[in-house]
Amino acid sequence: MTAILALDTSTPACSVALNIDGVVLEDFRMAPRMHNDLILPMVDQILSQAGLVLTDLDAIAFGRGPGSFTGLRISAGIVQGLSYGADLPVIPVSTLAALSLEGFQKTGANYWLSALDARMGEVYLGGFRVNKANGQYDIDVLIEECVIKPDSLSGFTQSFQGVGSGWCYEKLLTPLLPESPEHVLVDLAPRAACIAELALLQFNKGEVVSCYDAMPIYLRDEISWEKQAPRIGKR
Repeated sequence: MTAILALDTSTPACSVALNIDGVVLEDFRMAPRMHNDLILPMVDQILSQAGLVLTDLDAIAFGRGPGSFTGLRISAGIVQGLSYGADLPVIPVSTLAALSLEGFQKTGANYWLSALDARMGEVYLGGFRVNKANGQYDIDVLIEECVIKPDSLSGFTQSFQGVGSGWCYEKLLTPLLPESPEHVLVDLAPRAACIAELALLQFNKGEVVSCYDAMPIYLRDEISWEKQAPRIGKR
């Protein structure tokens, strides 16, 4: 049995999930500014529901960002503590990749431009191709994660569907695509269930870190607000 606990507090949503050999249980709540109060009781509840304790797990995963600075610090700190206490490896998972997986699960579309509202007129952005074969998900990075103003982007040659709160800038993002997306899922937030799915994929590839290396990815430096330009990955 492979059992992975996943949690995410990168947005106003708060969620935990268990992936047990591909069967996923999840507790998802919209709870702005309540993450600190809710996350550990939610972890206890979902473990109890599955009849497990922390030491029964193989790893703990978390949405490592990008997202809310405060939310990312909460999840990283919780995961560091839990993994240290139970001597478990950690699986940091991209919140933007998790959004793309959720879009794929809802529509079956393969190509996704995930965007989260980064405030200050900017978005956290990443492009992904999602597939599923023989019951296993596969995800490729087509546009590396960045933080940028939508109106400073160059056009893309690949058509994408849109997912995430950053698509509040739909009027700026859509003209960058060769054709208008059929699906724009602006109300979706990263979910622990999708993080748990991707975590199992990464776990099977050996992509784990120690509790000491379970760090959030902010993309934007909190002090200098330095931006990273997008880089196009191989297709």
